[in-house]
Amino acid sequence: MSILDHKIDFAVVFSVKNANPNGDPLNGNRPRQNYEGYGEVSDVCLKRKIRNRLQDLGEPIFVQSDERKDDGFKSLKERADAIEELKKTKDKDLYHDVSCRTWTDVRSFGQVFAFKGGESTSVGVRGPVSVHPAVSLHPVNISSIQITKSVNSTTSDKKGSDTMGMKHRVDFGIYAFYGSINTQLAEKTKFTEEDAEKIRQALLTLFENDASSARPDGSMEIHHVYWWEHNSKLGQYSSGKVHRSLSMELKTDEPRSFEDIEINLTDLEGLDVKVYDGQ
Repeated sequence: MSILDHKIDFAVVFSVKNANPNGDPLNGNRPRQNYEGYGEVSDVCLKRKIRNRLQDLGEPIFVQSDERKDDGFKSLKERADAIEELKKTKDKDLYHDVSCRTWTDVRSFGQVFAFKGGESTSVGVRGPVSVHPAVSLHPVNISSIQITKSVNSTTSDKKGSDTMGMKHRVDFGIYAFYGSINTQLAEKTKFTEEDAEKIRQALLTLFENDASSARPDGSMEIHHVYWWEHNSKLGQYSSGKVHRSLSMELKTDEPRSFEDIEINLTDLEGLDVKVYDGQ
């Protein structure tokens, strides 16, 4: 497998319909919005979904969510200590190299290994794949409904009182996020061209196996993935200029479907873009 030797930029456009793409725990788990009313999905949330898709593809993942654990370890420290080379060494360079070789997400996104207690070595890994937060192209409308519980949680002579709660959802929104893959950091983590292809595949199927009561199947859909591969390590253009070459305009003030936006690509001399439809 060859180390990635050329810069890559990418962009992803997706829609949300009657779903909560990323709840804000500091705001009653309402879908995230900025102060202007535009919907947001954090970069942490997006990387969580990419990790999940890589895990579904059979890749070894270090930061696994509890409900998707496939190795039985109860903590990140247990998972790291299960690798004998990591448990025994105090050499930070060796720890860096072994962790990158062992887990795809560490090799891609980086990781801070700093565990409390014992004599664990604190090691930081900078990953080559960076992901921006997703932002909607327009202010989103959020609907809230009240929910109740009509059964008893425990055995009792009396019927328990109904528990009141709230569910929130974005009625409809078109979101976009951007990212890049840096070759200098790829050399340090041994991130390969095959790894980049796996990231692309994960982006195309980002919401597969991600259904929940807040995000029913089909309520979140990837429409397009834009993939720019430069011909050099530094790239012919800055990531900012590449990302700006993709422009999206609303055809109506209140979009109700993906067809309500117009997407335009500005040609950058010597740099081609491949457009993939979501699967």
